[in-house]
Amino acid sequence: MLVGCGRGNVPGPQGTAMKALSTLVIQPERIELERKLDGLVEAVNQGTVAAQTSGRVAEILYDVNDFVPAGAVIIRLRSTEQRAGLLQAEAALREATAREAQAQIRYQRIAEMFDRKVVPKATFDEEIANRDAAVARLAAARASVESAKEGVAYTEVRAPYAGVVTKRLVEVGETVSPGKPLMSGLSLQYLRVAVDVPQSIVAQVRRIKKGAVYVGGRRIEATKVTVFPEASAPSNTFRARLDLPENAADLYPGMFVKVGFVTGESQGLLVPATSVVARSEVTAVYILDAKGRPSMRQVRIGESHGDRVEILSGVVAGERVALDPLAAIGELKPVSVALSTGT
Repeated sequence: MLVGCGRGNVPGPQGTAMKALSTLVIQPERIELERKLDGLVEAVNQGTVAAQTSGRVAEILYDVNDFVPAGAVIIRLRSTEQRAGLLQAEAALREATAREAQAQIRYQRIAEMFDRKVVPKATFDEEIANRDAAVARLAAARASVESAKEGVAYTEVRAPYAGVVTKRLVEVGETVSPGKPLMSGLSLQYLRVAVDVPQSIVAQVRRIKKGAVYVGGRRIEATKVTVFPEASAPSNTFRARLDLPENAADLYPGMFVKVGFVTGESQGLLVPATSVVARSEVTAVYILDAKGRPSMRQVRIGESHGDRVEILSGVVAGERVALDPLAAIGELKPVSVALSTGT
């Protein structure tokens, strides 16, 4: 600060000392090469449940777009006939149990008498056959009960897995027979993406077996890549499937997504995505010179790799990039003070 007599402006702006900026020295790194294709999301578990017994639809517990827990009853059929059959089978089982017990007692008695030479062997053999027949009838009666219970269980149609109802194919009061489709659904827990892979890159895809799905600015790594062993005749492309992690968010069956298959690797320059600034149609980073002074440099960017982005042109290896663009902008603003005094 200068002080003097008389009126006038004090020339000479005074600069402030440069602050230390967080920087990154750009060095070539290994980058995976990806080929992006269009894929279709599909559910791993999807299907239509059908009637396994005859009956009239008594109740429909879920409708389209409802979430259904695994094992929940979705449709009930009128079960009067099936329950009557169960009661009849249980009565036959009780009778067979009593007759089998009686046959066992009689067999023991005849066996003791045969040991004492009281009865002939023919009588003993006949009693053995009666006992075995009673045991067989008991087993058949038990099987009939199990079958009747299964028939009653068929009147309650249950969800094979947790999922969402996509179609309802029957109405209350409608009579159905075995094989009649009742309701369709799918599970959002496990999803996969189907892709047609060109013949030109199928060898690399089959060898590396690594890919990812891009949706909503996110990259979802595939847990498994499967390439079918034959090509489609019309297009000469190979079908591939990418299994996704459980409960992948923002993905639904039928959606088109971008799929990136790793086909090789190369060297490239990577910088944090937060160090790149965009002004209108200009994309740039701030480069520091040998004296630590930042300057804006226009660049051309490529693919994103996690939280970093590839720089295709505009910078060279060994240069320093400011990690915080706002701090670099602050260093570009000159600071000056002018003071005028008078007597």
